[in-house]
Amino acid sequence: MNAKKPVSYKDAGVDISEADRMIGYIKPLAAKTFSKNVLTGIGAFGGGFSLRGWKDPVLVSSIDGVGTKLKVAMLAGKHDTIGEDLVNHCVNDIMVQGASPLFFLDYFATGKLDAALGREVIYGMSKACVENGCALIGGETAEMPGMYEGGDYDLAGCIIGAVERKRMITGGRIKPGDVLIGLPSTGLHTNGYSLARRILFEQAGYRVDTHLPELGCTVGDELLKVHRSYRAPIRALHKAGILKGAAHITGGGITGNLPRVLPKGCGAEVALGSWPEPPVFQLLKKLGNMEEEDYRQTLNTGIGMILVVSKKKASEAERRLKRLREPFHVIGRVLERKRRAAVTYR
Repeated sequence: MNAKKPVSYKDAGVDISEADRMIGYIKPLAAKTFSKNVLTGIGAFGGGFSLRGWKDPVLVSSIDGVGTKLKVAMLAGKHDTIGEDLVNHCVNDIMVQGASPLFFLDYFATGKLDAALGREVIYGMSKACVENGCALIGGETAEMPGMYEGGDYDLAGCIIGAVERKRMITGGRIKPGDVLIGLPSTGLHTNGYSLARRILFEQAGYRVDTHLPELGCTVGDELLKVHRSYRAPIRALHKAGILKGAAHITGGGITGNLPRVLPKGCGAEVALGSWPEPPVFQLLKKLGNMEEEDYRQTLNTGIGMILVVSKKKASEAERRLKRLREPFHVIGRVLERKRRAAVTYR
């Protein structure tokens, strides 16, 4: 009887030594994000975080990914901003409820682990965590040959934040007459990339290194612009007690996201032309021959966050935003909703 050759995990496509190398890269990057509330280091079975200093905290969580923006990063061979996209997206999701980011955990899955590539991704993640006052306390790195092709990878993250119960933003105080203030996006952020790739790469035949005069940069550079964090302006207006509600404009555009913060009986009127729509959106609309309704419920069209304040406090809100050097546009108002659509455009 012939002896069978031993089969190792590496023979099956999983390289433990490469995983150990990536963990070695992660530990110092994560350590830069730690605060005194972090109780465990990278490598523990579970991350520990103390809520010391909070009186009656409500924990607010969100989990998300960056979608097919990853495909653009792979085409461009640029991975150091994808982690920023992920963290900032999740931060915005909990900030709209008044929560301060506490800690973040990531999930990185690939068909063939490349520790150097992983380090780029984690670098961006740790950078955004530091900027948002959020600790990167753990995650999961999974090498799954057969599930993903070659070096393709997927990325997701979970954030936990906290807000004192009495300070939670619910949108319940919003009423007709309130003012809508739009904060500009830096581009597509992390939504609409399946559409953008279809139009720009498949239909128009552009490549990531194609320079377009109307964009002032390459297609790849435009599509990889970082999904920005709105932590500073939200925090400033919330601390001043003048923020009634906030809507993070992600998948679904203004049409799909603004109603999520409006109480029953309220709708919104948005004034088209009240903010400049960046060239990339106009380019996609033109090349894709997009219908207006589809365009506005798919892309953020240049507004990444909408803040709701009372008409009486609108001037104060504007002063505080100017003090932060935060660009903004008054884009509409809250109306009584009867049979009209939740969001109307004029």
